Amino acid sequence: MRDKTIAAILAFFGGIVGLQRFYLGQKGMGMAHLFFFVLALSAGPSPFTVMLLSLALIFGIVDAISYLSMDPREFDLKYNQPVTQTSPGYGPAQARSGQAQKRSIMNDRERRFQERQRQRAEREKEQERRDKERFNQRVDPGTANKADRISRRDPGRVDRERGVRQFREYEYQEAIASFQRALEKNPRDVASHFNIACAYSVEEEADRAFYHLDRAVALGFDDFERIRTHDNLAYLRIQKAFPDFAKHGFRLATVAAPAAAPNLDDPITAGEMPPLETEAPVHDELLEQLQRLASLREKGLLTELEFVTQKRRLLG
Repeated sequence: MRDKTIAAILAFFGGIVGLQRFYLGQKGMGMAHLFFFVLALSAGPSPFTVMLLSLALIFGIVDAISYLSMDPREFDLKYNQPVTQTSPGYGPAQARSGQAQKRSIMNDRERRFQERQRQRAEREKEQERRDKERFNQRVDPGTANKADRISRRDPGRVDRERGVRQFREYEYQEAIASFQRALEKNPRDVASHFNIACAYSVEEEADRAFYHLDRAVALGFDDFERIRTHDNLAYLRIQKAFPDFAKHGFRLATVAAPAAAPNLDDPITAGEMPPLETEAPVHDELLEQLQRLASLREKGLLTELEFVTQKRRLLG
């Protein structure tokens, strides 16, 4: 292992004969230094001899300075590299070229490795995106069958749930439309009747709210305390008709579920029925009920058959 300090000392004190060249393995240059030194001595004392010796001495000092100022890694790379080639003409220049080529090969390998890593990351990201899409599109058969069964058992559920979300977002008209679609699919949906009654109450449409609340009770809604305390039904509770509505079990007298109409064409039924009075006394309450009944028919809340049946019941 050659040391740059020793090389510098040899160059400073023996540079005139090329000792540093022999130490560093540069035998050709060392022999050249030694040849010129012997030639100068053989020429005898003369200005030419002095000039040659002075140049050799100066070159030795310059080499010593360059060795001392050289970076250790650069010195090792230049003078301490093992000789791996045995072919003639292989010297330090070829060694440096081989090292540069080796570094270039390593850099190419690193670049190819980084490129493979980048491509692998992109493939993994693309695969993850595809898996996510497949997961979103995949439907569990058991879940789908369960959803179908629920849909068949409660056909208006989707519209009702949408209406509830719209109601909570204060979109009352949109909520009413959703509840109406739910009732078209399932006219006996108690929750839709109650919810649309709340929406109509908030919109201050008392007649429609009373009607749907009546239908909810008729279909089995029995949480009367909720009717008395629910915030969204506050507008109904301040109406003049609400006390009578509560008195009748939260049912409208004019739209109460009608009893089966007697079949007058059946002789057995007709014979068993008591004779009907030709006229019923008309008083203020009956007149008010008849007017309300007509108003509900004009608004489309009662069909013609329901109107006739209820009117017959009141007058009967």
